[in-house]
Formats: sequence, structure tokens, C-alpha cells
Amino acid sequence: MHPAFSVIVFTTLSGIGFGLMALLGLGFGVPGAGFQWSATIVAFAFAVIGLLSSVLHLRSKSRAILAFSQWRSSWLSREGVCSVVTLGLFGIYSLVLLLMGTRLAALGFAAAVLAMVTVFTTSMIYAQLRTVPHWASWITPAVFLGFSIAGGVLALSALLAISGAPSARMAAQWAMVALIVAWAAKAAWWRRAAETSLEAAGSGIGDATGLGVLGAVRPFEPPHTSPNYLMREMAFEVGRKRARALRRIAIACGAVAPFLLAGLAAYVGAAAPLLMLAVILHLVGMLAERWLFFAEARHAVGSFYGIGQSVARPSSQAA
Repeated sequence: MHPAFSVIVFTTLSGIGFGLMALLGLGFGVPGAGFQWSATIVAFAFAVIGLLSSVLHLRSKSRAILAFSQWRSSWLSREGVCSVVTLGLFGIYSLVLLLMGTRLAALGFAAAVLAMVTVFTTSMIYAQLRTVPHWASWITPAVFLGFSIAGGVLALSALLAISGAPSARMAAQWAMVALIVAWAAKAAWWRRAAETSLEAAGSGIGDATGLGVLGAVRPFEPPHTSPNYLMREMAFEVGRKRARALRRIAIACGAVAPFLLAGLAAYVGAAAPLLMLAVILHLVGMLAERWLFFAEARHAVGSFYGIGQSVARPSSQAA
């Protein structure tokens, strides 16, 4: 699938934002206007910037309206509804806490649950697509939720360190645990993706053409002499060298570096600079991971164009 930058930004930033919202709604953090204001602003900034990026991807006001009206049948619509409700509840919870000094635990819990539900609905936009075997797995929601929580805990630990809270070190330790769990889920996702093909999922060229009952099917020549929309968007191919390089960046920046920096912050000191750097590097790694999530996916329509087959394709298709 063609990796649209707006969707990459949306799924990355909104996940971290809603993860931080969930933690704040559950009462994690420290009393004090300084921390509460900064944490609330950061959570809203990540979530809102991500959501605005998704709206830009729709490119039409009518599509944006439809995105909210089809909640009975569309995970995209459910995501939109859940995100707005979550932002509203968390906004009320935060205003009461910041202006009145009163924490409405029930409202915070509801906002936290809805934040995770919102991330789940985002993941289901992809996990429910049987035409993309790489995505069609329960591991996909696990990965989205895992990275949301890991990013949220990492951001929380950095904010606690900036505010000078002693609990920053414990939050950094939990960030290390969250990173391990999230990347373990991603490793399982990658392992499954490596073993998944269009043919194994019943979407090979024989299934696509309906000629599979006659025997092995292979294309005689490409169906088009130049790339068309489907070839650019649904049959996008990423070069192996680029994929390997981006995977190294994703693991190094998204997992290894934040884990080591959080460990140094937890057990050595100088927590604030280390954790701020950890958040930045984690964000870079997550953007690379999310780019690969889309670029390495194979849509069933690719079978018509000999994806995975020994067939010449237009040179402009090479990634």
C-alpha cells in the first residue's frame, strides 16, 4: 500500500496523545498546576494534530461529514465519533481539575477507557481489511494499543522529569516495560507478516482471475504498459534495501535508544534531558515503523499485477 504521510502522522501522533490522555485520566502524574497544564496541553496537541492530519487526508468536507455519519458500519466513522467524545470528556475532566482543583475520578476513568477505545477503532480500520492479509490479524490492534501506551508512558515520564517530580524515575522504569511489551507485539506482527502472502490468504493470481481451478496461473505480460492508480496506491512496492534501513531506524530510534535513555534516567540521573531525547527519538522510530506498516502491506488487487510473481513491471513502479 502507498504510505500517505498524513495517515502516518495521524496514527503516530494520535496514538501517543490518546495514550497520555488515558494515563492522565487514570490519575497518573503529580498534583500541581504546572504539571497538569503542560501534560494536558501536550496530550491534546498530539491527539488534535494527529486528527487534523487525518482530516486533511480526506481532502473534502463532505467526506469528513460522512466519516461521522456511518458509525453503524464503518470503523473510520467510529474512530471519528470516539475521538470527539474522548476529547470532550477529557477536556471537561481537565478543566475541572485545573480550574477547581477537583479530580472527578469517574469522568477521568471514562475518558481513559474511551481514549483506548479510540486507538482500538483506529487499528480496526486496518485489521478488518481481509483484502490486506498483513493487517488482518488481532495482533494489529495489540500493536497499536501497545505503542499508544508506550508512547504515553514515555511522554508522561518526560513531563514528570521536567516538573521535577521524584516519581519521574518510576515512570521511566514503567516506560521501559511498556516499550518491551509494545515491541514484542510488533516482533510478533513482523513474524506473522513474513509468513503471510496473498497466495496463502486465498488472494493469489489464480484466485483473482478465477483460473486457479485449471492449474498454476502466471501472467503472460503486465496488464498495463504504464502505472495506473491501483498500481501506485494498492500495489506499491518498497525496495528491500530501503525496507531494511527503515526497519533498523524504527528499532534503533523507536525501541533501543528510548529504552537505554529511560534506563539512564531511572538509575543514573539527569532525567529530564534524557527522557526528552527519548521521546523525540521514539517519535522518529514510530514514524519509520508506521511508514513500513503501510509500505510493506500487500493488497489483494496486487495479484492482477503479478505482485510476488516473476513478471516485468514498469520501471517507475520500483520503490
